[in-house]
Amino acid sequence: MPALFESQVSSLPLIHKGKVRDIYAVDDHHMLIVTTDRLSAFDVILPTPIPDKGRVLTQISAFWFDRLSHVVPNQLCDLTLADVIPDATERAPLTGRSVVVKRLKALPVEAVVRGYLIGSGWKSYQTDGTVCGITLPPGLKMADRLPEPLYTPSTKAEVGAHDENVDYAHTERTLGPEVAAQVRDTALTLYKEAAAYALERGIIIADTKFEFGLDEQGVLHLIDEALTPDSSRFWPADTYAPGMSPPSFDKQYLRDYLETLDWDKTDPGPALPEEVVSQVAARYQEALERLTGQTLAD
Repeated sequence: MPALFESQVSSLPLIHKGKVRDIYAVDDHHMLIVTTDRLSAFDVILPTPIPDKGRVLTQISAFWFDRLSHVVPNQLCDLTLADVIPDATERAPLTGRSVVVKRLKALPVEAVVRGYLIGSGWKSYQTDGTVCGITLPPGLKMADRLPEPLYTPSTKAEVGAHDENVDYAHTERTLGPEVAAQVRDTALTLYKEAAAYALERGIIIADTKFEFGLDEQGVLHLIDEALTPDSSRFWPADTYAPGMSPPSFDKQYLRDYLETLDWDKTDPGPALPEEVVSQVAARYQEALERLTGQTLAD
């Protein structure tokens, strides 16, 4: 199946085009989310798609939505792709990468949970001993496991803009104290359960980000994607060692490659060579197989 950079659904109105997902209106209560093969890095959409990436992300998210449904309701509903796209020709490119979901009020906060000291958290710690304003013990190494997972929310930026780390007080002002606390506590519970399961499968979930929405009754739901290589750092447990940036089953390989280029991390992004495309695709598919015990569905 060829890579899908941009979906084409003429029978439904387009609501939103994100970095990776195209969202269409089904009716007043449902939306169609199509996960494309677009790849973003440093908040820039790159011009080269990764074949089957959208199908991998959809399959991993579906696994986690099911496994973690006892913690919090999620966006999934009973409608199928065939229910909303009856034309088989229009439906074919969307198969395996699309879900029909409830229309929920998305919260303007990304719920980031960090279990290990890496990325921007490591850079911040080196500067002043803190991560997102939270003071940590001295003497920690790169990629060290944190004493407890940290909830470090960020803004949810529009395409072309950068997410920004915010403190918990900002989320209280934005969401209200009750919802802010529920988002924090739910995100931490989801991370801890998922991290324990993944470790049994040989993967360390170093960090991840969740998105949430509210239904008409104000009930919190997990939305967008869940614990994928796009939204998380996955490390092989058998080669993990503090003091170095571990190998990964996520976008870190891509970020490391992009850091070698003369690119200022602004649009337009650079085209990717075939070797990099193949390496990214292989890492994503290995994450799917290790976490779910499944191969990419036909």
